[in-house]
Amino acid sequence: MSHILILDHGKDSVLATAYGRDFKGRVSIFIYALAIGLAFFEPWSAIASYILVAVIWLVPDRRIENALKNVGNR
Repeated sequence: MSHILILDHGKDSVLATAYGRDFKGRVSIFIYALAIGLAFFEPWSAIASYILVAVIWLVPDRRIENALKNVGNR
């Protein structure tokens, strides 16, 4: 959804700048891929990996909120 919004607003928009390189998204994909492989050999490790991704996304991402505050201060 975020990529669609960035395409709609443009690559130079405040949203695109705030979103940046999307560290959490890239790490999540990597952990999910790792967990799929682990599921065949270490099912509990795979489950732990899925839980780790959920915990990563529970931590709030303040980039967009901070970027919008900075725009309002200009």
